[in-house]
Amino acid sequence: MHSSDSRRLFLQALASLVAVPVLAPACSRSQSPEGDGRSSAASPAGSAAAASTQATPATPAAPAQGTPAAPAAKVKLALNWVPEPEFGGFYEARESGAFAKEGLGVEILGGGAGVPVVQMVAGGQVDFGISGADEVLTARARGADVLPLLAVFQTSPQAIMTHETRGAKGIADVLKSGTLAIEPGLPYAAYLKKKYGFDKVKVVPYDGGVARFVADKDFSQQCFITAEPIAARRKGSDPATFLVASEGFNPYVVVVITRAALWKENPERVRAFARATREGWRSYLHDPTRANAVMAKLNTSMDAETFVAAAEAQRPLIETPEAKEKGLGVMTRERWETLAKQLVDLGVLPKAPTLDDLLVAAL
Repeated sequence: MHSSDSRRLFLQALASLVAVPVLAPACSRSQSPEGDGRSSAASPAGSAAAASTQATPATPAAPAQGTPAAPAAKVKLALNWVPEPEFGGFYEARESGAFAKEGLGVEILGGGAGVPVVQMVAGGQVDFGISGADEVLTARARGADVLPLLAVFQTSPQAIMTHETRGAKGIADVLKSGTLAIEPGLPYAAYLKKKYGFDKVKVVPYDGGVARFVADKDFSQQCFITAEPIAARRKGSDPATFLVASEGFNPYVVVVITRAALWKENPERVRAFARATREGWRSYLHDPTRANAVMAKLNTSMDAETFVAAAEAQRPLIETPEAKEKGLGVMTRERWETLAKQLVDLGVLPKAPTLDDLLVAAL
């Protein structure tokens, strides 16, 4: 996954493609994350479109006549980046009333560079957060009180982008020559280096933009397939992308986490959040229009066309055959075991964590 710095740089570069001013991210290094001032309880509960034939959570029974409805439980969700399609289902759950139907008033806090989402969740400043599976395992190894609940992205969007004119058939071909912009300290980069070696390619720092890629046919770079390739095409370039997941390193992305203490104290609230989240994502995948419009007001570094393109590009990464069979957000013990072993092999973790404790709240 992009680091916060590289994603910030990329969004600033992407802003040059649109005729709107760039606003600061919802959170910077020196700021605390700020929400948009709204919670699901205050949002209009429009009718959510049916996204698939999967069953949706049942509507809670109405209170007896004359009995006032219980007030919504106020909870906070911290994103690990600014509002964009990879978080669309959460905004849709709020806008459609899915959170409210479960008795939750959810405030969504935009993320940004340096926002410590895992620490915020573990410390109780927020009830839920968004992280990556590799980050969850690393945090657990350091004693953080966090648990994964569900994983939106079944396939990681992390990829290597090169030019179609190079005729590469995969990442192995890309690494045979030319220049590669990549953050070598990230786990996926260490995995590729160990598998193929970087001795035949010139490695340079990733700057977050696509200008060098567009100008140099021998230049390749790391990317999210939902981001940089879209920008490169709009500049007239010819990006070809290869998922790192296809090479065998595929951590879950956009993982919803909570603290173990909350799971023990109020498991039904955690389950309610998970149910509403799944309903929101089903609705967003069916029609992202409403949530995209809301996010576009909060993140003006992306225009409407980019929101649409990114939402479409991420669909097959979320609605995988396994997710269609077992439900959106599914996580398997086997995937977590594989990732843990890989991180130990790469020296990221000293040892694999106990998965029975880690997956106790997987919903």
